[in-house]
Amino acid sequence: MDSRHSILSTIRPEIPNSTVHDSMSADERFQNLVLRPIIKFQNDLFIAVFKNYIVKHKSVFLDLSLDKRIAYIENAIQKDMKLRNAMKGMIIGLFTVEDYQVYIKNSSALNKRMMALVKQRLVSQIQLFEKSAFLTAV
Repeated sequence: MDSRHSILSTIRPEIPNSTVHDSMSADERFQNLVLRPIIKFQNDLFIAVFKNYIVKHKSVFLDLSLDKRIAYIENAIQKDMKLRNAMKGMIIGLFTVEDYQVYIKNSSALNKRMMALVKQRLVSQIQLFEKSAFLTAV
């Protein structure tokens, strides 16, 4: 049986435009080698979770303008600790033990990077949160 490390490393998608070089900070290196692939891998789950979040909050989001929808996503990820912690857990759960050892050394800064990446991903796919998407899904 393969080790957890090799299985987790194998399922992470490659991100060709995610560069790593010697002049990078350790956090930036971790972001590009670990966080970006995991967040890309978990994309469909993040979409489903946020759709559920919209429904649970009385679908107020669906009546907002585009600018206010973007602000809603940012606010939800920054201020709703239950949502934030669930999303962090979806990422951390796919860390190898080695990734986790790096993460705990600077978890506060890496958490900010994680949530910024998730927010960026949700905003870039905001069209998936149109009213019509809720007629068939969630």
